[in-house]
Amino acid sequence: MKVLLTDLFSTLIPGGDAARDVVNAQMGAALGVDPTAFQRAFDASSYDRFIGAYGDLPATLRLIAERCGGAPTEAQVQKATTLRRTLARRLLTAAPAATLDTLATFKAAGWRIGLVSNITAETQLQWPGSPLAPYFETTAFSAEVGAAKPEPAIYLAACNALGVEPADCLYVGDGSDGELAGAAALGMYVVRTTEHADSDPSWNGSSVDKYRRLLEYL
Repeated sequence: MKVLLTDLFSTLIPGGDAARDVVNAQMGAALGVDPTAFQRAFDASSYDRFIGAYGDLPATLRLIAERCGGAPTEAQVQKATTLRRTLARRLLTAAPAATLDTLATFKAAGWRIGLVSNITAETQLQWPGSPLAPYFETTAFSAEVGAAKPEPAIYLAACNALGVEPADCLYVGDGSDGELAGAAALGMYVVRTTEHADSDPSWNGSSVDKYRRLLEYL
């Protein structure tokens, strides 16, 4: 193995669930609908948002607000958009220094590194400015691929971009969305990380409690 494929949220960076809940409610208020109803509708639409079914972030916010009985103005949509994009930027800068050092060590050792992430459009737009971005040769974002983990297409998009087979890859993730079993089914060697979340306690394969412990696989 000389290819590291890794998840993003709750793997490289904290998932930010509490912060997301707060911002989602704030977006609902900004859009002129009941914050709790909006938060529920927003959460329920996660798969569709992951695969980019609603288009960009403003279009997504408008659609979900309308489902909640609202008719937001352009100014309201822009305010909610700013709230969400600000959150995305904040989360993407939260990678521990040890995680950045680990990626740097893998890269220096000649490993090729790819990201495989269930990610919505606003976070994808913020990725190039992230301190993580320079370590990655390719990214397979669900909103761009049109498929979300554990669907094979998103893993294979990263493999195809690198010109490698799944069996060449070490896949690392916290286990949300059934990602570990999805990667293993394709023949990848899978390691679960619990540094930021205990997302798949039923996983009985390899695990590390800190991302930096992946250095053992060098």
